[in-house]
Amino acid sequence: MRALTTAATGMQAQQLNVEVISNNLANMNTTGFKRQRAEFQDLLYQNVQQMGAASSDAGTIVPTGVQVGLGVQTASIYRITEQGALSNTGNPFDLAVSGEGYFRVQMPDGSDGFTRAGNFAVSGDGELVTSEGYTVAPGIAIPNGARQIEINIQGQVQVQIDGQTDMQTVGQIELATFFNQAGLEAIGGNLFLETAASGSASLGTPGSPGFGDIQQGFVETSNVNSVSEITALIQAQRAYEMNARVITASDEMMAASSNLR
Repeated sequence: MRALTTAATGMQAQQLNVEVISNNLANMNTTGFKRQRAEFQDLLYQNVQQMGAASSDAGTIVPTGVQVGLGVQTASIYRITEQGALSNTGNPFDLAVSGEGYFRVQMPDGSDGFTRAGNFAVSGDGELVTSEGYTVAPGIAIPNGARQIEINIQGQVQVQIDGQTDMQTVGQIELATFFNQAGLEAIGGNLFLETAASGSASLGTPGSPGFGDIQQGFVETSNVNSVSEITALIQAQRAYEMNARVITASDEMMAASSNLR
């Protein structure tokens, strides 16, 4: 019976759906995390009777035909990049992007990584780095003896040094945007890599057209909505159970047909 394999594809689809939901819920408190959504599409169809085929020598045709679907398959797992809420931390090195854009990070192999997680710190050399110690591009060094550090919405990093009254600009934070943010490759650690699907990074200054603002002393929280995720989890569980019930019913029907005398 086709129903056996068709329902099996439905169970596999809902299993993947639950895995995506569980990852979203697990990252409810992950800084800058963007939730994902599993998307599905139907499989091929078997044409038992082709629609439009001639049904008589008088020129009549079959209006709808007979097509039997063979189940479901995963189309994609789409990342939803809507803005997360901003949480005030009071840490001068914590930064949040309000709007479009990613922080650019220098990876250990020299390539560029991108992140929305602005929970930064300062290395022993005074460089602004991520929690993994990767340098925040284009490289911003905080001079020794800086008493006050201010980062404005345009990403200018200014410090006040002992013995001086005026603020000095020591660096400029850049943001990167992409035509297709969902095409970025997640590699863990709140980092993404550019791909052919995302398009090349466009670098710009925060606050300029198409780029978000920098908010000092804030971090962007996860955009996971626990209520909608739990609702989706319940729906996926029910769909899984219904597909399992179809397999049980199909098995019972096959048993009944095999016992016919």
